[in-house]
Amino acid sequence: MSPARLATEAAAPFPDVGLHIMGIAAEYPEHVCTTEDFKEFCLRNYERTPSLEKLLMVHAKTGIETRRTACHFTDPFLNGPTPTIEQLSDFYLKEGVKLAVGASRKAIEEWGGDVSEITHVVATTCTNSANPGYEYYVARELGLRTTVERTLLHGVGCAGGLTALRTAANLALGARFLQRPARVLVVATELSSLLVRSELDSMVATGELRIGVTIFGDGASALVLSNGVGAPPDAKPVYALLGWDHLTVPETHAEIGFDVHHAGWKVILTHKVPAITATGAPPVFAGLAARLPGLPSGAARDFDWALHPGGAKVLTSVQKVLGLDAEHLRASLETYRTRGNSSSATVFSVMSLLRAPAMGPGREHVVACAFGPGVAIEMAILKRVRDAPVHADADVDAAASSQNSSDSD
Repeated sequence: MSPARLATEAAAPFPDVGLHIMGIAAEYPEHVCTTEDFKEFCLRNYERTPSLEKLLMVHAKTGIETRRTACHFTDPFLNGPTPTIEQLSDFYLKEGVKLAVGASRKAIEEWGGDVSEITHVVATTCTNSANPGYEYYVARELGLRTTVERTLLHGVGCAGGLTALRTAANLALGARFLQRPARVLVVATELSSLLVRSELDSMVATGELRIGVTIFGDGASALVLSNGVGAPPDAKPVYALLGWDHLTVPETHAEIGFDVHHAGWKVILTHKVPAITATGAPPVFAGLAARLPGLPSGAARDFDWALHPGGAKVLTSVQKVLGLDAEHLRASLETYRTRGNSSSATVFSVMSLLRAPAMGPGREHVVACAFGPGVAIEMAILKRVRDAPVHADADVDAAASSQNSSDSD
């Protein structure tokens, strides 16, 4: 087949793929980090320098009120000598796995199936690189069968959640071709706060502003994707997955990064990211919507948006270019305000929160969109099937209710 023919076939309309998200949930650590907590941590461990003063000023203007961290910023682990990458990995394999298992159990419970029915695990993280990967420990803790096919994605950063969903969808369709059931557990887990010392050490040494530490928090999220083969007739999905797409924006690989450092990782987020995401998201949406002829509308305003909250400027830039109101992004904005950016885990958290009563009546269709290194843009379009989650994130829900009440006063 010629390259031109291949390109044409790849852009063909989606059929009814018959894929459904049966359960979805998020799990956050208990420690709450406020703006003042972060400021006190910085001043406790570092001298006031122009770069630190600027960082604290930027942090105060992020629009994030609280973040969750697996390790409290008063803990000796973060306040003694800078932890080694080995110590950070050990911490992740204990606390990160715990969060991943919690999110997975919630998603499985909402699905209503048994762990013995799980056929695949697709996981992602950019804050650990252990071998075996953390998904091995999650599968072991959940009691999954040893024949479950495990896949761990690397190098996809904040886009990882939707990259994992896209991978899971293709695996599920492959299983259907073989007339086999697929119940894919998709897991995203990040302990981004663990990079705080390596980032601040780097900033002190070089004078370069390291804004990643001002927006990132910790969390895990999970969902169960089914291809419907062998499913009971009374199965009640949460979302129907209608279609998905991916774009790597040419020559932008230097704009988003997450590079290894002797004491952890260094985040790369340049000032060009909001413009790149705002330029790239509309054509990806238009192309994907055009490949789903069953949609009642191809207008961005006719969808709810589960947009990855990569930062305030990312949210507002994409919102503006698509002609959206804050209400379209209400779950993204609420997650950003109360949780910050938990990298790959965030988008599933937003998708789950959209169903909460505090989010109000939802539109029938949802666009999920995330951005990561490359710069990669991942997008999926879903159709609501069932609201009222079994496991709502209670404190986020309460915060949203409080915010809605104050807005109406």
